[in-house]
Amino acid sequence: MRPRLLACTAGDALANGISGALGQPLVRCTETWFPSGEGKMVIQENVRGSDLYVVQAAVAPESGRSVYDNLMMLLHAVEAAALADAERVTAVVPYYPSARQDKRKGRTREGISAGLVARMLQSAGASRVLSVEIHNEAISGMFDPARCQLENVYLHNHLAPWACEQGLTGQSVVSPDVGGLERARRYAERLHVHLAAISKQRDYSQASVVRNSTLIGNVEGHDVTLVDDIVDTAGSVVSACEELKAQGAGDITVLCAHALLSGPAVRRLDKLAATARRDGWTFALVGTSSVPRSSAPDWYREYAIEPLLAQVITRLNTHGSVTDVQDGA
Repeated sequence: MRPRLLACTAGDALANGISGALGQPLVRCTETWFPSGEGKMVIQENVRGSDLYVVQAAVAPESGRSVYDNLMMLLHAVEAAALADAERVTAVVPYYPSARQDKRKGRTREGISAGLVARMLQSAGASRVLSVEIHNEAISGMFDPARCQLENVYLHNHLAPWACEQGLTGQSVVSPDVGGLERARRYAERLHVHLAAISKQRDYSQASVVRNSTLIGNVEGHDVTLVDDIVDTAGSVVSACEELKAQGAGDITVLCAHALLSGPAVRRLDKLAATARRDGWTFALVGTSSVPRSSAPDWYREYAIEPLLAQVITRLNTHGSVTDVQDGA
């Protein structure tokens, strides 16, 4: 049987892109939000016995809905599909909600929300969750494999050559923190360039606070590709760029899977781009279509992940190899 696609409203753009790549129309459905703030999903076609993929963008700035609104609607859609007797329900959510809340960071009286989201999705009826560049691969162990499995898609073999074709790479790849060094290493090996990292000391008693940072490696005279999975408020990106410029770096491009650009992010990056123009170097930030945007600043570039996700869905549907897709085979 062919895969079938159902879109939550916030994931419409992403779902339409996947649908076009697959040549498969979306399942008709109605998403409703009530004045109380509650929502529901009604599937308007027969999906009994189908291999159904429910597409949602957890962060959709133009939707007017929060991450938790979008997560809740995804749960409604997954449950509606399971109750409609779909044979297999896969939640396609490239940015996994609460992925950064994956462990207790030196404190004991806090939840592990990444695991909570896993339990909610599998309890709603998902048999698989498809994500992109999840923050911590250990989250896959938060699912009960007899009920639901996490399929995480890596981008480096696709995003790195695309960035190179766009003239957005240099002589060094840098990780903005030691925790992301393995990700940066994959990009450096794919691009055949030097690898460096910034060691950051964080203050976990406050949100998004870095006490100090130190560069490990040499970037003097190099154009730099700064690789991260998530850019949220952009404080770390700006700090890393300032550190790299202080160490003699040239142009800087940030490659990330999920450009959330929350709160002060755009203002901070506008200021950084203005400084770059004034001082004669180039700044750019590349994000993916995991976060849908109809418009963006001139320093922003978007990499479309829909064709890759369509290939992955085809492999899942036919019980083929997802690794081959990620490797570009």
